Amino acid sequence: MGHFGARPIRLAWSAIVFPSLALNYAGQAATVLADGVTTDNIFYRLCPTPLLMPMIVLATMATVIASQSIITGAFSMTRQLGWFPRLKVTQTSAEGYGQIYVGPVNWMLMVVTIALTIGFGKSDNLAAAYGIAVSATMLMTSALLLIAMREIWQWSLPASIAVAGIFLVIDAAFFVSNSLKIVEGGYVPLLLAGAVYTMMFIWHRGADAITERIHETLIPLVKQDRVPRVPGTAVFLTRATRDTPPVLVWHVRHNRALQQHVLAITAVTESVPWIADEMRVAVTQAAPNFWRAIAHYGFMERPDIPRLLGQLEKRGCTIDLADVTYFVGHETVTRRQDGKGLPAWQEALFAVMERNAAHVTDFFNLPGEQVVEIGRQISI
Repeated sequence: MGHFGARPIRLAWSAIVFPSLALNYAGQAATVLADGVTTDNIFYRLCPTPLLMPMIVLATMATVIASQSIITGAFSMTRQLGWFPRLKVTQTSAEGYGQIYVGPVNWMLMVVTIALTIGFGKSDNLAAAYGIAVSATMLMTSALLLIAMREIWQWSLPASIAVAGIFLVIDAAFFVSNSLKIVEGGYVPLLLAGAVYTMMFIWHRGADAITERIHETLIPLVKQDRVPRVPGTAVFLTRATRDTPPVLVWHVRHNRALQQHVLAITAVTESVPWIADEMRVAVTQAAPNFWRAIAHYGFMERPDIPRLLGQLEKRGCTIDLADVTYFVGHETVTRRQDGKGLPAWQEALFAVMERNAAHVTDFFNLPGEQVVEIGRQISI
C-alpha cells in the first residue's frame, strides 16, 4: 500500500490474483483426484514440459517480489508503531510515505534469511514452517478485521461477528490442521514472531515506565519557589506537549537557575512529503518568557531547529537568537531496588535497546557547540 495505494491492490486482487488462485488450486485438486499422486510438487505438474523452466523463472521472480512486502512491512512496523527504539530512517521517495529504508532492520532480515537457508538446507524442508506462517497470518488478519469492524467502522457486535466469524472459523480450522507441522519445523516462525513481539512489548513497557517515573518528579518542582533567571535563551527538545518538559526539570534541579527566555519544541512528522512554511509551526505562550512550539515536518524533510527559530521570531516569540543553548535529555536506565519495577531481564533488554537508539542531536541538525546533553539515571 505504501508503494501503490489501496485502489490498485483491490483491482489487481479482484481481477487477476483471486481468479488465478481459484483456477490454480482447482487444477491441483483435479490433478490429485485424477492421478492419485501427492509425492511431488503438484503445482509444477500442471505446467507443460516445454514451459517448465520459464515457469520456474517466473516463480523465482514472484518470490523476490513477495519478499519485498516482508521487507517493506518490517520497515513500516519499526517506523510507525512506536514500539521499537528510534532508528535512522531513509526516505526513498517523495511520493509514498511507506517507501523507506531502515538499515538495522535490513541487516537483521539478511542474517535471519541466511540462517534459515543454511538451517533448512532445501526448500522442501521449509514446507512446515511456511504452512504455519501462512495459516497464522490468515488467522491474525481475520482477528484484526473483527477489531477494525468494531473500533474503526463502528459496526455492531452481532454484525461484526457474523461477517468476521466466517473467516475466523475457516482460518482457525486451517491453522489447527497445520499445527501438526509445528514439530517438523513450524516452530521456527513461531519463535521468530515471539522474539519480535518480546522486543516490542519490552520497549513499550520500558517507555511507559520511564514516562511514569519522570512524571513523579514534575509536581515537586512546580511547587518550589521562583527559579532565578539568567540571560540567554534555553531551547528544550521534548516529546511532551503539556506539563513541564522533563529535560527542563533536570536542568533547573542541577543548575538552580533558568535562562531568561525558554522555548519548548515538539517536532511532529506528518504523513505528507512536505509542509508549507506558513503551516510549519504553532506557537503559544505558556507563561511570561516561556513559549511552546509544535513544529510539523513532512516525511521527506529533515527537521532543522536552528532554521525554525528564525520563523518563531517572526511569529511574536521574543527569544534571543544571539545566545541560544539547546538542551536534550539522555536517560540511563537502571533497575529499581524497591521491587516495583520491571523484571530484571526486561529491564536489561530495554536498557540495551535504549542505549542503541539513534541520538536526537543529529536528527534535529543542532550545532554541536551549542548543545548541552543532560544525563540522568532512571530506575524502572
